[in-house]
Amino acid sequence: MTTAKSGRFQKLLAGRGHRQGLWALPLAVALAMALWLGATTSQFGQWSNLANLVAQAMPLLITAVGQMFVVLVGGLDLSVGSVVSFTTAILALDLPGIVTLPGVFALAALIGAVNGLCVTRLNVHPIIATLSMQYVVLGITRVLRPVSGGSVPDLVRWSVDGSVAGIPLPILWGIATLLVAWKLLYGSRYGLHLFAIGGGIASGSSDAARNFGIPASRNILLAYVISSLFAALAGVFLAGRIVSGDPNVGLLMELDAITAVAIGGTQLSGGVGSLHGTVIGVVVLALLSNGMNLTNVTPFVQTAVKGVLLMAVVGLQSRKKIGL
Repeated sequence: MTTAKSGRFQKLLAGRGHRQGLWALPLAVALAMALWLGATTSQFGQWSNLANLVAQAMPLLITAVGQMFVVLVGGLDLSVGSVVSFTTAILALDLPGIVTLPGVFALAALIGAVNGLCVTRLNVHPIIATLSMQYVVLGITRVLRPVSGGSVPDLVRWSVDGSVAGIPLPILWGIATLLVAWKLLYGSRYGLHLFAIGGGIASGSSDAARNFGIPASRNILLAYVISSLFAALAGVFLAGRIVSGDPNVGLLMELDAITAVAIGGTQLSGGVGSLHGTVIGVVVLALLSNGMNLTNVTPFVQTAVKGVLLMAVVGLQSRKKIGL
């Protein structure tokens, strides 16, 4: 009995034989990082730092959750960072919020649909399709807002600042994001289809799900739309936090989102992953950034550390084919 329990624990720790992937080890790492920061820095445990940590991590959490939908079907969305910046630029235009708020989500859905069509109909590799869209959206953003500035609607500003019943609004943003994502992934047939499609792609049989009557192309396209919509939501949050538009605010956020998803155990080849794993991955990155800020590590070194971390996590993932 003891041997059987030990074997199950090792499989859980390694993420083998389970659709949720590796998440127990990153959780242990996150707990160790929090304990170490609490013991070595006096600022970490202060309420002001913890509140700032949550607010700083929230855009990444929202973006990473959306990115996970695409990764589950064996894709990547490199345009999400530009969508975040684009959203802040639109919201900072001299237009009423009743126009700009629905507008940013409509435009994000259009961007996601174009990405999805390029991947499913034109058979363009996801990296090439979304990288091209990244440049298109970034170019439009810098035409609209060459430098940071402008002002966002009061509703956007209010939705980020303050609290409700003593609960800081950024926490409510996170709860709402996770509830929507949980419903899509685990409370609907669509979520089952995503895992089935990704599992077939990861095993080298891209038509496996389609052979069982699952509309693969439609579901993949919808995954890219969802990713863009979550990126727009992250942009709304950031616009409310910086109270302006900024063409560079989403810079490299797509790589942070992919890193968080990978750390949380989602296989970049598709078919394996979990929502709670993605949350853990975001927590690890947030603690890493906060710790380096508290210890005065330069932003350039921080970027390099994240790059090495992404390479290490992806390198440790098992896959049956070269590439993602």
